[in-house]
Amino acid sequence: MGFKTIHHKFFECNSGAFSCYLQMFCHSFPNIMDGKKLEYKGEEALKELETLTARADEVQECLLEDILTRNRKTEYLHNYLLGSKSVTEFKRCVPVITYKGIRSYIQRIGNGEDSSLITGHPITEMLCSSGTSAGEPKLMPSIAEDLDRRTFLYNLIMPIMNQYVPGLDEGKAMYLCFVKAEMSTPCGLPARAVLTSYYKSRHFKCRSRDPYNDFTSPDEAILCEDSHQSMYCQLLAGLLHRYQVLRLGAVFASALLRSISFLEHHWITLCNDIRSGHLDPMITDPKCRSAMSVILVSPDRQLADEIEAICGRPSWKGIVCHLWPKAKYIEAVVTGSMAQYISSLEYYSDGKLPLVCTMYASSECYFGVNLKPLCDPADVSFTLLPNMGYFEFIPLGDNGTLLMDMDEDEEVPPNKLVDLVNVRLGSYYELVVTTFSGLYRYRIGDVLQVTGFHNRAPQFRFICRRNVVLSVDNDKTNEEDLHRSITVAKRLLEPYNALLVEYTSSADTSSVPGHYVIYWEITHCTSMADKVTPVDPGVFQDCCITIEEELDYIYRRCRAHDKSVGPLEIRVVKPRSFELLMDMLINQGGSINQYKTPRCIKSSAALKLLNSNVKASFFSPRDPSWTP
Repeated sequence: MGFKTIHHKFFECNSGAFSCYLQMFCHSFPNIMDGKKLEYKGEEALKELETLTARADEVQECLLEDILTRNRKTEYLHNYLLGSKSVTEFKRCVPVITYKGIRSYIQRIGNGEDSSLITGHPITEMLCSSGTSAGEPKLMPSIAEDLDRRTFLYNLIMPIMNQYVPGLDEGKAMYLCFVKAEMSTPCGLPARAVLTSYYKSRHFKCRSRDPYNDFTSPDEAILCEDSHQSMYCQLLAGLLHRYQVLRLGAVFASALLRSISFLEHHWITLCNDIRSGHLDPMITDPKCRSAMSVILVSPDRQLADEIEAICGRPSWKGIVCHLWPKAKYIEAVVTGSMAQYISSLEYYSDGKLPLVCTMYASSECYFGVNLKPLCDPADVSFTLLPNMGYFEFIPLGDNGTLLMDMDEDEEVPPNKLVDLVNVRLGSYYELVVTTFSGLYRYRIGDVLQVTGFHNRAPQFRFICRRNVVLSVDNDKTNEEDLHRSITVAKRLLEPYNALLVEYTSSADTSSVPGHYVIYWEITHCTSMADKVTPVDPGVFQDCCITIEEELDYIYRRCRAHDKSVGPLEIRVVKPRSFELLMDMLINQGGSINQYKTPRCIKSSAALKLLNSNVKASFFSPRDPSWTP
């Protein structure tokens, strides 16, 4: 199988980060290349964070100089710098690129050519992006010391949390983690998700005991590549330790909600295991069975009866708090497209547990941390750590006005970029990163807004993925606008105790004019004793026009004046349709640990699946308001 064929089987991942050796901070960052790694934890980690952010400009300049010194002889940089390591020349000559600008080099390395094409260090693996955000799977080069950078960032999380939530070392964390079966490039380089890379590394498997990160899940369950068996064993372990769990979560909110859905379908079997003291025969993975035998040591009828009584209730509102009564917060990514799941998480926790979003990271690079983790999800901002990579920014708008008139593939003048410490409060930017592993002025595709500064390091709110848009004509609807409009419209369902479980969208151009299609999956939040009141069809029509009224000026002009866009349509799909969509995308090479429902679908297979599960369809009854 050729590299190109393998390449398109991989999917994006979002997660992790750690710090690099900076010559000017040799007292703080031992030379990893000499094997003298020092892990910062607790108060030391917080002190290091203060040092880095206080001198963010110097750290960034030194880091870029170090990257150019190490990598100036690579084929990629030599084409632009002719061996120079000048920062000025780098900013003047090296272009700003998307994945298309580096793909051929990555393909060549995957086929066996030397890593020196793009980096001065051996590439140890390729990290797979999920492909659900932009539609195109990507492979990102990674070198050995990248794991140290990720570990540095991970080690900051608990010291930050300890400032707000005391006593986290007195119990366990039910953090649901998953890996994905990895593949390899034609030359044998591992190709895997970034979290799979971390969980399989010595940093995770050989970690020293940490009372602040005492997981309920055995490593063997986390490392099981069968997601069904992995989830079963991890939930069983979490239930067995229900009185010791002080925090729970997953990387993404979607994964946590998938786990709750799994529990809803398997709690009877899980209770039987606890009552009998024996693991169900359907768990066939030998390492899982061995690890669980250490936890499931004897029958516990009382615990099984307690869990059975809770799960057997007619309503699962607050189920998380009932099952894990000592839990202090839920940890998961709830920004960007994950904000859709906030209401569901609040329903299952009865609004009693804070939703904590701790870090900002991707396959390309790990970026920063949330220094105010108990803030409202809508106010989450991330402080970018200047030692993670060299950060630059494409200006997109000032004074609270986001301008999205630049196409993803439009060439960006090298001198247009802004350095990390020179961004302006309130302004919008697209993030660009340069790394030791071979990405140079690479457009991440994330749109961020500056919300403040911690010392000299800016803090950003994640707005949306730049390339996730709906467009039929001149209209361009980004992810944030779509989410905001649906958030307003779904309130019309509340009188019917109906909850919007999930949504996605597509631009249907099979007819003229084309129109937006919004797929909704809905459930009713009533007890079995209550009568379910069906949502009136007119309410769904009202939802359609409400969404349109909340969309931007250009969209409403196209609908009401130009007539170049047709009435918006909501297609209500059957229960569990989005789980089927998730299963399909995971089976194509994605990871349950990193899966994010795509907010705009272009895949014909995915659209076919959703359309086959549509049970009702509704259109906007009129044009939205528009004034010239």
